[in-house]
Amino acid sequence: MNTALQGHAPAHPHRLPGLLLTAAIAMLSLWLGTLPWLQAHGISALTLAILLGIALGNTAYGRLAPRAAAGVGFSKATLLRAGIVLYGLRLTVQDIGQVGVAGVLIDALVLCSTFALAWWLGTRVLGLERNTALLIGAGSSICGAAAVMAAEPVVKGRAEQVAIAVATVVVFGTLAMFLYPLLYQWGLHAGWMPLDETGYGVFTGSTVHEVAQVVAAGRAVSQPAADAAVIAKMVRVMMLAPFLVCLSALLARGRQGPRSRIAVPWFAFGFIGMVGFNSLQLLPAGLVAALVELDTALLAMAMAALGLTTHVSALRQAGPRPMLLAALLAAWLLGGGLLINLAVRALS
Repeated sequence: MNTALQGHAPAHPHRLPGLLLTAAIAMLSLWLGTLPWLQAHGISALTLAILLGIALGNTAYGRLAPRAAAGVGFSKATLLRAGIVLYGLRLTVQDIGQVGVAGVLIDALVLCSTFALAWWLGTRVLGLERNTALLIGAGSSICGAAAVMAAEPVVKGRAEQVAIAVATVVVFGTLAMFLYPLLYQWGLHAGWMPLDETGYGVFTGSTVHEVAQVVAAGRAVSQPAADAAVIAKMVRVMMLAPFLVCLSALLARGRQGPRSRIAVPWFAFGFIGMVGFNSLQLLPAGLVAALVELDTALLAMAMAALGLTTHVSALRQAGPRPMLLAALLAAWLLGGGLLINLAVRALS
């Protein structure tokens, strides 16, 4: 055989079956995510990818695992980190200016209070494993499934813990998507709603879980509300990188032994760098749009891989406590988040 051809052979050919499998699930989820009914209900391709992955993972994947495991693991780890870095192309530093200091402060207060509440309630009151509580807290306080996936390498949670956290985002984010517009309209008719449409948008963007859910909840009121909601949400997403660095430092401090080190999430700095680069607007808009589509595909592959390695029996064993924690956090996001929005607006 030609040695030159051997030199150009794939370094990891055993990854190909698993990569093809996760790519197929991702492509199907991306197509399903374009269906109007699913879009109207704020169900994103990432959510669909993990659901399809779980369905296959608990049926036919057992026969495919010996050949696909390496590629599935690569999707769940390396492609996830690449997807988080490219996620920065959705944001610019200019987004911060559009919500002002008040909007940034609202997002920061909601994030910190929600995550601290998740940590305390989950571990001290409900007796959950710390990793489960932290992953649910990350999903509730920042940007849903993407935040859960980004926090997983720092927290080092098991596949079923990540799946549980994503499930809570789907359930309570969807409820919020329907509930917020109804409460806003009811408040207007009752004469006690203190927020205008823009204020409602900022409130929605600072408290609802997923970006798709934020868009749906904003559009249910008006386009100006949706615009404000998306900007507030994007600023909240921008806080993902410093959140991961702080979380890594906190977890390192809690470990025993003098050799404990901070596990620096390099992809978080890549995310920040990508936001800064995108803010310079050096790339053509069409190329940025294509890279954003690629990013969604990479994240969908990571979610599919997560679903493939999640066992339904492990989800059942977790019991009702994770959902109870997520419900309490959703109540805080609605009530406490509204109070934070009103307080900051009154002081600014």
